Amino acid sequence: MKKETRIQHILRSIVRYVVASASLSIVFYILFALIFSTQEERQLQRENSLYRERYARMKEKEKLIGDVVDGLLDKDDAIYEDLFETPAPPLDALTAADLIAESDSLSESFYLSSAASKTGSMMVMARSVDDNFAEIFSLLETRRDSIPPLTLPLKEMSYVQAGASVGEKHNPVYKLPMQHNGLDLIASQGTDVYAAAGGTVSAVVHSRRGLGNIIEINHGNGYSTRYCLLADMKVSQGQRVRGGQKIGTVGISTTNPAPHLHFEVRFRGEVKDPVNYLFASLTPEEYARMMYMATATVQSMD
Repeated sequence: MKKETRIQHILRSIVRYVVASASLSIVFYILFALIFSTQEERQLQRENSLYRERYARMKEKEKLIGDVVDGLLDKDDAIYEDLFETPAPPLDALTAADLIAESDSLSESFYLSSAASKTGSMMVMARSVDDNFAEIFSLLETRRDSIPPLTLPLKEMSYVQAGASVGEKHNPVYKLPMQHNGLDLIASQGTDVYAAAGGTVSAVVHSRRGLGNIIEINHGNGYSTRYCLLADMKVSQGQRVRGGQKIGTVGISTTNPAPHLHFEVRFRGEVKDPVNYLFASLTPEEYARMMYMATATVQSMD
């Protein structure tokens, strides 16, 4: 019995020794880790410190750039409002979803709905383009002496120069909603104006009021175009002109002091939206953006 007690005592002593040794080892390791750092840890600490400094500088630059962009947007809105007497249209609907897509807080349903909306808008535009092409090919098959006016009357212009198109727009002179029968193309006074297609000059109107000086061209097959608010007019009634030929320059009238070209397209006397005939002069992206600008702008310039 005494022998068993002695063995138990020895075993307990061994266990206590092992536990105490392990505890001391853990304590010493923790103290060593807190006091002394390995070379890899010191390298990581230096990198973390460098990243924190860079992050702070990047945040400052981001804020500065954001302030500059906000200032430019405010200035752009102010210029638009001064010119059209109406608030600027919202951010381009074709790219708004792309610009905010980087936000992690947006749900998957938002992306799906945005994509569906964007796809729907593009399908409507595509159908409009398809209808125009079908009409063009039909005319080409039946009569080849003329085609619809398919090019811009101003060269090297951007979609941002597109103002109000056909429809009920707020008139800047009478301050009332009125029917607008053409497309406003913003350009500086004296900018060259070109025939949108070949044809015969059917009218040359000299006036200082309303739509000012006007040139009308008959393109055949029922199509005609009108170029209004001109300064100089380089053609005369009855003259044959070719597509892309210079016919005048952008001007103003006494009731429309802001220089721009008022451009109209008619088919058999019926007013058509000129935007639907300008795809031959623009890239698909520029054409889609011009359609949006012309539709979104509620203030005409004449």
